[in-house]
Amino acid sequence: MLDIKFVRNNPDVVKQNIKNKFQDEKLPLVDEVIELDQKNRDIKGEVEALRAEKNKISKQIGACMAQGKKEEAEELKRKVAESAARIEELSKEEKEVEEKLKQNMMIIPNIIDPSVPIGKDDSQNVEIEKFGEPFVPDFEIPYHTEIMEAFDGIDLESAGRVAGNGFYYLMGDIARIHSSVLAYARDFMINRGFTYCVPPFMIRSNVVTGVMSFAEMDSMMYKIEGEDLYLIGTSEHSMIGKFIDTMLEEKQLPQTLTSYSPCFRKEKGAHGIEERGVYRIHQFEKQEMIVVCKPEESKIWYDKLWQNTVDLFRSLDIPVRTLECCSGDLADLKVKSCDVEAWSPRQKKYFEVGSCSNLGDAQARRLGIRVKGEDGTKYFAHTLNNTVVAPPRMLIAFLENNLQEDGSVKIPKALQPYMGGTEKLVPKK
Repeated sequence: MLDIKFVRNNPDVVKQNIKNKFQDEKLPLVDEVIELDQKNRDIKGEVEALRAEKNKISKQIGACMAQGKKEEAEELKRKVAESAARIEELSKEEKEVEEKLKQNMMIIPNIIDPSVPIGKDDSQNVEIEKFGEPFVPDFEIPYHTEIMEAFDGIDLESAGRVAGNGFYYLMGDIARIHSSVLAYARDFMINRGFTYCVPPFMIRSNVVTGVMSFAEMDSMMYKIEGEDLYLIGTSEHSMIGKFIDTMLEEKQLPQTLTSYSPCFRKEKGAHGIEERGVYRIHQFEKQEMIVVCKPEESKIWYDKLWQNTVDLFRSLDIPVRTLECCSGDLADLKVKSCDVEAWSPRQKKYFEVGSCSNLGDAQARRLGIRVKGEDGTKYFAHTLNNTVVAPPRMLIAFLENNLQEDGSVKIPKALQPYMGGTEKLVPKK
């Protein structure tokens, strides 16, 4: 959410930002917000004047009563009653105006960083850099569920009977790889100075609307019927929510946390051949990283965060690339974002395995995450998040890049301690 003063003083900048995100339907909101803001300030001004006059008259009533001027005192009392009624009327109107103003402000997108390429959708994202050499072996790589089935490692049929489409049972060695990757990612981030955390897996609505746009909320979140609780779509939600309505001392920054959690997503509109199996699902587990920092440090942390994911995948011998998200592919709260994509030798292309985002002070402004500087000044923190690793999607990249011609899967050295020293998995079929 933007600062209302910024919108008031820079309406053309806000409108151009909306155009750059190809959301022209939101342009009228800027003028509406400015109008509501002026109305809100007018109401506050009138209420303040009425209260001052009411206090003044109240003193006059006391003087009149002391002097025995009862008729004058009664007339003054009538004026006080009229003022009180008008204040009550204005206060009700003020509440309605502020609520509408807040709703509109939460729909207007955040100002994107000048470095973000302008583009309508993800087809216009820009490749930044490749890490590792992508390769295609001279033998055919099966679809990832076929690889898993060779190890008796997945049961989609039973999961369909139990929970429906978009769920799975991971079994045996495949389940062990899944857990080992998460444990390795946890220790990888701890070794980089992040504090490990297991957060709540459900959050209240005020946290949901604080960390994401309404459009994201509708397409992703599962609500608990009859309660003000939602299942998290990523632990970033509850991790950032941890700081709601707090005043941090500047010396406490940066806050660097890495978290494990299951994640639950509706995945509205998911379709396509590569979304079969465990590519796009309703439930998965993830290791996440978040940072709460001073505004002037958020760009530095942004680069550190995506590099962490690149380094982790490279330590597992998986080629990756980073892709700069264009303006039309950015969620409304994001200032800047890039995807980390892993190489798929079967598809002969890269696919997304993580996303790094700088949200500026948008989440902090919505959630009330403030910082008190050493000089006493108060300001909103900047927040960032990034995927460390998200199996089982990461398993697709892992299995394809480590599959051998005989059907076995090699275990990279970094992961072997988490697999009991196992160097290779041999298929059962």
